[in-house]
Amino acid sequence: MDDNPQDQDYYLMWKTSRPIRRLIYPLEGLISDAAWGGVLLMICTVIALYLANSPWAHDYHEILNAPLDIGLGNSHLVLDVHHFINDALMAIFFFVVGLEIKRELLVGELSKVREATLPAVAALGGMIVPAIFFLALNWGGEGKHGWGIPMATDIAFSLGILSLLGKRVPLSAKVFLTAFAIVDDIGASMVIAFFYTESISWPMLGLAGIFFGLLALCNYTGVRRSAPYIFLSIFLWFCFLKSGVHPTIAGILAALTIPARPRLQSDEFLISTRMLLNRIEEKREEEENVLKNKEKHSLITDVELASRLTQTPIKRFENALHHWITFFIMPVFALANAGIAFDGDIASKLTHNVTIGVMLGLLLGKQVGVTLFCWIAVKLGWAQLPRSVSWGMLYGLTWLGGIGFTMSLFITNLAYGREAEFRDDAKLGILVASAIAGIGGCIVVSLFLPKNEVEESLDLDTDSDL
Repeated sequence: MDDNPQDQDYYLMWKTSRPIRRLIYPLEGLISDAAWGGVLLMICTVIALYLANSPWAHDYHEILNAPLDIGLGNSHLVLDVHHFINDALMAIFFFVVGLEIKRELLVGELSKVREATLPAVAALGGMIVPAIFFLALNWGGEGKHGWGIPMATDIAFSLGILSLLGKRVPLSAKVFLTAFAIVDDIGASMVIAFFYTESISWPMLGLAGIFFGLLALCNYTGVRRSAPYIFLSIFLWFCFLKSGVHPTIAGILAALTIPARPRLQSDEFLISTRMLLNRIEEKREEEENVLKNKEKHSLITDVELASRLTQTPIKRFENALHHWITFFIMPVFALANAGIAFDGDIASKLTHNVTIGVMLGLLLGKQVGVTLFCWIAVKLGWAQLPRSVSWGMLYGLTWLGGIGFTMSLFITNLAYGREAEFRDDAKLGILVASAIAGIGGCIVVSLFLPKNEVEESLDLDTDSDL
């Protein structure tokens, strides 16, 4: 048994709980581990590849092309399963990405110019150079508009693989990789909005602006309940869907309007809960069954309400959606998008300019771009390396930055929506490059890790001002 007081508290809770809690307790620790989300993602990728090349390939594509009729009263919206996953479910994924971006900008690694400079510069290099590598091979060709594919970094996969190296990895390295990937997501989202939009319906975009304004007004007037934000965000998403701009952008915009401050501050919470707990204490001699004691039940409900009002809405949304994103939406996205049919010669696919461009961009482009831009920023005195992170370890992190997967697959569908051959070539390049980047990054980072566990304390209190 570990001597950590927190572990002892958990162990005591486990020992004194009912049998069902003893079963659930270890499962909660399993689910909370981000690495398992990456494992599930890999499993779904393998399943998708198998289905696309199995006797059930036709059924696999039939399911993805099956229409879904989403109706409310006399209004109907018809999307096939594939588009529902990519346009609707992924909008929720981008909503969570937007929440992470906002939190990082307010109180995280991106909240201070000095700390934000290095990951911002790293992301800039990690977007520009891979795009150049891709265009160098595909300029003038029909596949040139896939230049945005190698720009992306998959946060879940890269952090999941980094977590496999254990507690020897400095916290500052994880923070840098997270901040770098988040800035990368900002850039990828801008690329989607400005470069992968074919036509725009300005009336629908104007209507989307009205709903975005209403969301901002809810924030400004102190609305803290989730329902108005959910309701207005659905209409915002629908307007973007009909405007021609990809609807996932609505997810990010909606996230930026979610309040980052609670209704009750810490001092107010302490005062109110103390009063409520004192009144509950006074009634402990009365009926123990809370359901029979209406006043005690009301007091406990008030304590729960005070706790909820002390939470920030942005954190509440993150907590509510985190497991849905990790263990449902991203795996389902992988099942729907990672299925590549190897009908022809795989060697010819691997030597196609699009495939090579994606692979070089994600592997070599990320390494060169991130390392070079970081070196320039440090030498010019704009930034400094994170604590406990050497240049060798940073180089290993650039390998992990080459894991594109989710965002890269997403951009592939936008870039080559009607060109199945290029789409499959790009997906093959993404899968191969991501696998090599994950294995290579794991090896390189491990070479520069300290022999013992690293204990770091970073000032990342995300609740104080939210």
